[in-house]
Amino acid sequence: MNNKKEKKTKPRNNSKSTTNRKKKISSKEKKQKEQILKKEIIGVILIAIASFLMFAVNQISQIGIIGDWIKIILHALFGRGMYILPFAIMFMGIIQLLNVIMYSEKKQIIAILGLFLCILILVSLGDVVNNNFFTQQDSIINIIKVSNNYNIDKVMGGGIFGNVFCFVFVKLVGITGTYILSSAFILIFTIIFTNKSMIGFFKMIINFIKKIGALIYNFVYVEVDNTDVNISEKGNKKPIKETEKQSNKNIEIFDYNSDHNQTKALQKNITQLKIDDLKEFSDDNQNNSKKSSKDKKIYFNKTKTVSVNVGPDSEIELLHSNEDENLFESEKQKSKEKENVENVKAKDSSIDLDANKLESIEYVLPDITLLNNPKKKTVNVKDDLRREAEKLLDTLHSFKIECNITQISKGPTITRYELQPAPGIKVSRITSLSNDLALSLATSDIRIEAPIPGKSAVGIEVPNKEKTNVIFKSLVESKEFKCEQTKVPFALGKDIAGKNIIGNIEKMPHLLVAGATGSGKSVCINTLIMSILYKAKPDEVKLILIDPKVVELSIYNGIPHLLIPVVTDPRKASNALNWAVSEMTTRYKIFASNSVRDIFSFNTKIMMENRENEKMPQIVIIIDELADLMQVAPGEVEESITRIAQLARACGIHLVIATQRPSVDVITGTIKANIPSRIAFAVSSYIDSRTILDASGAEKLLGKGDMLYHPIGIPKPIRIQGTFITDDEIKRVVDFVSKQRIQQKINNISKEIEKEPVQNEKVDDLLEKAIELVVSEGQASASYLQRRFSIGYNRAARLIDALEKRGIVSGREGSKPRKVLVTIEELEEMKE
Repeated sequence: MNNKKEKKTKPRNNSKSTTNRKKKISSKEKKQKEQILKKEIIGVILIAIASFLMFAVNQISQIGIIGDWIKIILHALFGRGMYILPFAIMFMGIIQLLNVIMYSEKKQIIAILGLFLCILILVSLGDVVNNNFFTQQDSIINIIKVSNNYNIDKVMGGGIFGNVFCFVFVKLVGITGTYILSSAFILIFTIIFTNKSMIGFFKMIINFIKKIGALIYNFVYVEVDNTDVNISEKGNKKPIKETEKQSNKNIEIFDYNSDHNQTKALQKNITQLKIDDLKEFSDDNQNNSKKSSKDKKIYFNKTKTVSVNVGPDSEIELLHSNEDENLFESEKQKSKEKENVENVKAKDSSIDLDANKLESIEYVLPDITLLNNPKKKTVNVKDDLRREAEKLLDTLHSFKIECNITQISKGPTITRYELQPAPGIKVSRITSLSNDLALSLATSDIRIEAPIPGKSAVGIEVPNKEKTNVIFKSLVESKEFKCEQTKVPFALGKDIAGKNIIGNIEKMPHLLVAGATGSGKSVCINTLIMSILYKAKPDEVKLILIDPKVVELSIYNGIPHLLIPVVTDPRKASNALNWAVSEMTTRYKIFASNSVRDIFSFNTKIMMENRENEKMPQIVIIIDELADLMQVAPGEVEESITRIAQLARACGIHLVIATQRPSVDVITGTIKANIPSRIAFAVSSYIDSRTILDASGAEKLLGKGDMLYHPIGIPKPIRIQGTFITDDEIKRVVDFVSKQRIQQKINNISKEIEKEPVQNEKVDDLLEKAIELVVSEGQASASYLQRRFSIGYNRAARLIDALEKRGIVSGREGSKPRKVLVTIEELEEMKE
């Protein structure tokens, strides 16, 4: 019986809660309507007053006795400013009537009044300078009398208000100071009114002038190419509008390829998604799709209008590229590519000169035309995003979790739905439903970020049904890559919002890359090397490439940036790391002798002293597979990597280590502790993700460039779709770079690395004394050295072995004592 009662009471409670919510919503709507009506009434009154004052001041028509008295009063109070006052009042009325308050109504009204007062002061100040309207000995009372009794036909100054404030300012700071302060206050009040910086305001004016110039140019010079006309661009750019009823929250849908993705979204009042409203919206959108424009931002507004700006038939242009597909759509584009390649070949032939002219050749950075252009593809995503949002909200409501979707960001690989839970909802309740949400959305797996850094929202990342590649050329052409000052940049890819992510190896300063086979790790290493080739010259950055796989990095053999040819032997790789350690210590000694702290200070000093030949390049050491090196020489490799990671940042040596087996025996604790920046691609287990990032998440990545980027200084990893570059692009760039015969310094690094590793023997401090003792006494034994030096047997035996290696004593001959082979005279000659 009790169970039945409970079952009956639960729906009653739910019905009561829904009715209470409806009452709250209706009361809020009434208050909002009342406020809107009040503002409209105030706006109409202010506009009417401004119109009346305008007629009264200018005496355009007969306005009766009241108008005449108003003109006299306004003249006395504001002087010449009475002609500006009607416009200021009308502007305030328009603000009230249109209800377009950007941030604070009171601040804007105060700013308008402040601007009006500053103008009055400047008007009065002009009359002070020109006509000596009052002197500094006058009192404020006399100024008021003079302002009031002055002839109305010869208006002087800014009236009582302007003249009084002007008198005070002139008394305090003089005429020049009053000009300066008034101008400063005008700028301040303008900033308060517009809520924008002056630089942004001037930029807005410049952009407006540029747009007008472009419109005039397009109107005068019209050029039409029938082959390039797209049907989707012919539609009238009018937004579809639809009225809705209820209002509460914001939902924004962004596509990462939108041209406006870098700007702020327009703020609208919108509410939770409802199935009926969405159906009405999609039906209306289909009827009016021919009148829509190409903007890719979608706003749901339930109080006023819904403005949806997309292309005809809801088509949105997305970037797409596959290695096997043809990346150029028309014969016209192919001919352009051939022309670009011919131009590059012409550059190559101009570089290929005689050996006698090598000193005059300057290195030329690769041309951007060597890279493939992205292919454009139209995909209908708007309706899909709505349906996914419906399913997501329905699933959460079925588990009694109330939340609103505030924003939807569509990236190249995933779409993130930002949820704002209702008060009292624990975040852990949402994160525990990852499998249920994946089931309802019919996807393999989802990732929940709770909370999103910098936002009071929970992010649910859902894989896209149609994924798009991020092309390397799009990042190299980006403003972020071009403005990067470092010579060792790293074109990583695009984040969820479509923002270009460019890494800086100098700030990392070392990087650990890990991921399973086929996750995009090798492509990431290739994009890193290509980013350096597109940014740095050979005398600025040098590379040491270690490739135990043999086939991954061998394509880069021959580029002038290499210190040595690509190392493929794991044993020689250990020697290369040892050379890097010795180079590091040598550089620090040079820094100490020149009284500098790092490579940038040293190079600056060298340039100032005109010693450019001594300039040091940065060195980037890239290891494509650490596991193979750890199997051959784990001790030497770990020691060298640890020393470089600990000390090499200031001397310009950076490590990039990649591995497909992120286990503890490969990525040891000392290596991980000294490499703070990590990139995790898709891995097979939670343990591997913990090994790389010290957190979970990498096991839920999708592969093919989907990564978690965690540089130093960022609390949580950033999800990025990595850039894609083909082998043909790499080959074209490498051929272009390799054909440039740049004269370089001859180094003996290759010879040092080819040598077999020599085990350094520690020299005992007592060795010299032991040699002198043995030669002078004519006998040698371990027990004898024990007694004379008061040391243990092990140390004495090692001393005897060292004497034998140096030829001081003979070898063992059974029970016979060792013979001393060197005389005192020969020992003195050896010392000399």
